[in-house]
Amino acid sequence: MSTIRGARERARVEVTAAIKDEARKQLAEEGAAKLSLRAVSRELGMVSSALYRYFPSRDDLLTALIVDAFDAIGEVAERAASGERAGAVPPAERWIAVACAVREWALAHPHEYALIYGSPVPGYIAPMDTVGPASRVGLVFIDIVRAASRADDLAVPSLAPELRSDAERMAAEFAPDVPPAAVAALVAAWAQLFGLISFELFGQFNRVVEAREPLFRQAAGELARSVGLRAAKP
Repeated sequence: MSTIRGARERARVEVTAAIKDEARKQLAEEGAAKLSLRAVSRELGMVSSALYRYFPSRDDLLTALIVDAFDAIGEVAERAASGERAGAVPPAERWIAVACAVREWALAHPHEYALIYGSPVPGYIAPMDTVGPASRVGLVFIDIVRAASRADDLAVPSLAPELRSDAERMAAEFAPDVPPAAVAALVAAWAQLFGLISFELFGQFNRVVEAREPLFRQAAGELARSVGLRAAKP
């Protein structure tokens, strides 16, 4: 009986992977707003009722793709951070390594990046299942700043008085052991990093910036310093 169950589970895993692969193909060709379970089932030679046993709705399939994308980019960020051990290199170098790894993933997976950081899909509301995976990259940057703070290697940035209450709230929510001023600067830097990636990926740098990788690396270093991380090596 266990052999039969194991075969069924393997078959389900394989079919689920095939469904998601075809859905990613449709994302690349049509965009997330036009993702259709019927179209996916047709391309796979499945009846739509069979596909619904795997993903009851378009939104369930979208959620699975979103979670996969967030997990993929999160894993890349975590691997880059672990490759630059805390204390072995300046904190800003770790920050830059993570930022560059995230950019490289985005350039290699533009449609998945667009799904999670591009325009919202009309009618789709992301469930709580996406929150943990969506937090992975941000948590890597927080860990870099936290490690620098614990090592007394963080130059805490200034904080406008009108931002203090919000900075304290954010720090209490997701980085209670990091100075609120650094948390506020980190959120701003995180948004700017993804803004740079989106500008490059979505064409805003066309006929404007040619040396995009050097520009991004320099900007990432400047953002690291804005958070209070020790300057990167020249």
